[in-house]
Amino acid sequence: MKKISLLLILFISGHLVFAQNEVEKGLEAISMESIKGQLEFLASDWTEGRAVGTKGAYLAADYIASMFQTYGVQPFGDVAYTQPSRSERMAGARPELYHTYFQNFGLIEYEPGEEQLFSVVTSKPGSESSMDFGFKTDFYVQTGTVGQKVQAPLVFAGYGYSDEDKTYDDLKKIDVEGKIVVILRGYPGHGDTTSVAYKKYKPEGRYAEYYLERDKMKDLQDAGALAVIYISPDANPMMGWSENNVYRDNGGFNESDKRPNPYYENRMSLPGKEIGGNLSTFTVSSRVVNEILSGSGIDIEKFEEQAATDLEPASKVLSGKSVAFKTTVNSKVVNARNVVGYIEGENKDEFIVVGGHYDHLGKVDGIIYNGADDNASGTVGVMEIAKAFMATGKKPEKSIVFAAWTGEEKGLFGSNYFVRDAKEKDMNVVLNLNYDMIARNPEGDTLGNQAHMVYTEANTVIGETTKKNIEDFDINLDLELRPSERPGGGSDHAPFAEEDIPIFYFMAAMHPDYHQPSDELSKINWEKMQNIIKVGFLNTWKFANSDDWKKTTVKPEAEVETE
Repeated sequence: MKKISLLLILFISGHLVFAQNEVEKGLEAISMESIKGQLEFLASDWTEGRAVGTKGAYLAADYIASMFQTYGVQPFGDVAYTQPSRSERMAGARPELYHTYFQNFGLIEYEPGEEQLFSVVTSKPGSESSMDFGFKTDFYVQTGTVGQKVQAPLVFAGYGYSDEDKTYDDLKKIDVEGKIVVILRGYPGHGDTTSVAYKKYKPEGRYAEYYLERDKMKDLQDAGALAVIYISPDANPMMGWSENNVYRDNGGFNESDKRPNPYYENRMSLPGKEIGGNLSTFTVSSRVVNEILSGSGIDIEKFEEQAATDLEPASKVLSGKSVAFKTTVNSKVVNARNVVGYIEGENKDEFIVVGGHYDHLGKVDGIIYNGADDNASGTVGVMEIAKAFMATGKKPEKSIVFAAWTGEEKGLFGSNYFVRDAKEKDMNVVLNLNYDMIARNPEGDTLGNQAHMVYTEANTVIGETTKKNIEDFDINLDLELRPSERPGGGSDHAPFAEEDIPIFYFMAAMHPDYHQPSDELSKINWEKMQNIIKVGFLNTWKFANSDDWKKTTVKPEAEVETE
């Protein structure tokens, strides 16, 4: 009996040591030399800023695919055919199917065309008059993907805002279907930092107000609105539309001089089977505002004051007012591609996706936006975790997909395409790790070890495992954990979270070099980057080889009611 017990102890001990050695092999593979070598190429002038669909992006994608192949990671992209030579065909050879490392898709790139028309129509008993305004003099338009010709009634919908708990809802008592909706940017209390409404409704997070406006547009389109007109009581047509009044995607403004980055002159869309995202949005001058609101009894300044104190919407139909507009669009198709590889697990039908976007802003007026931190750093993280998994020598229980996304800077298109394709194929994606900007220091980070991790709040084990891995492996990382019910925002975890797939997302810092040519290698915190990659590997290794992390914590009913 003692002999059997001793053998059992030796077997268990040996198994634990072996398992530990697997993890150590993976950690050792995440070397500083490898990290520096990969990042120095991806962020070099050779890749020309990696703008989606450009030569530099294709060069970067080829490089990432070659790294996956070098590490032994299998291709997980589109199917292609071999092309036998003439002599091979004569000998009976036939084309054969094989997978590539590339997931190809098309994007529509579009911008306003040469002709844009906008008229405010006033109808009275027995008469109708029209005021015709000039493009880039009194109005600017962000078109949809196709041109439109519309005349429809106007409704005023306040901020066009509805909070999650519906304690304030501009759309509750107004029908916007088939109408053109007039709204202000922002939310109740916007601009009044002393108001209760400001504290209650102010969105938090990176580019939170941009995403608020984006969500408002989605809600209005879902409600059947035909177009949106943004108004402001102090809109000045002499300010220069191209530099001051055009709202740019994804923080396109240079915060140091408030000029838009030319990369955002053209917008992009991921085409589907139907026309989507085609809600034209107009920004107008103060004299257009006055023409629209004349006779309505609406005073914008008073509305904002009352909304901030009374929290009561003032939505109403603008009787006798309509707008006629015509938009034209210049568009073309841009070919784009994700880079995807995988390690097949014991369970071939359950996938963890480890991803980060490799695209950046490209080359503008001869200046290269190298994007060393954003997001060459995260792309290297994906490649290093792939390398680490292969170095363990063990087949994981779950299959792991390693993905370098494109089109993030234009609207999360690469990750959206992957999620949409995976859903159509009934692919069982159970978890997503996202790396975005993992190599810089935030202001006040004197020790150079601060970062944060957002994760799906219900999956509490994700946070617990992260803390334990940092402690057990003595990793020098002061990591702030930020649980979120459904993590969103402007990075590639968002499409997964929208499908209720749990995520965890690492980011080191926002910094003054964000979306600037100065985001360069010389400013990288190499040790922090390596440590974030190590934690990501340790977490993914744990989650790929157990199901404990799937356990969720549901808030008590009383707690939910009091939120």
